[in-house]
Amino acid sequence: MNFRPRHRDEPEINLIPFIDVLLVILIFLMLTTTYSKFTELQLQLPVADASAQRDYPKEIVVAVAADGRIQVNQRAVTGRNVDAVGAALAEAAAQIGPDAVVIISADARAAHQSVVTVMEAARRAGLPRLTFATQSAARASNDE
Repeated sequence: MNFRPRHRDEPEINLIPFIDVLLVILIFLMLTTTYSKFTELQLQLPVADASAQRDYPKEIVVAVAADGRIQVNQRAVTGRNVDAVGAALAEAAAQIGPDAVVIISADARAAHQSVVTVMEAARRAGLPRLTFATQSAARASNDE
C-alpha cells in the first residue's frame, strides 16, 4: 500500500472559450440591432383630457394670438419682444405674487417664436412655473 499523500492539482479555469463565446454574442448583437433615425419621426401632438384640468389660485394667463399679438391677464402688451412681455409679466406677478403659475394659452396657428418669447420673458421675470392651456378632443373636433 502506498500511504504517501497524493499531489492534488488545482483546477484551472480556461478563459479562452469564455472570451470566444462573448465575442460571438457581441457580433450577433451588433448584426441584429436595428437603428432608428430620429430625423424621420412622425409626430402627433396629444390632446388633453378635460377631466384633468387644474385650477391654480395664483395664475397669470398669457394669450398668444395667431398673428403674434400677446395679452397678459386680458391686457394687451404693446410690444412683441421679450422685454415688453417680461415687463407685463413682472407687473402681473407684483399684483399676484412671485409663486404665480404662468398659463400660456396660444392659438394653434401661433408662431413658435411667439410662445418661446413668452417662455423666455417668464424666465427673466422670475416666474419658473409654466403650463399650457389645451382643449379637449371633443371641443377640438366641434371647432373644425
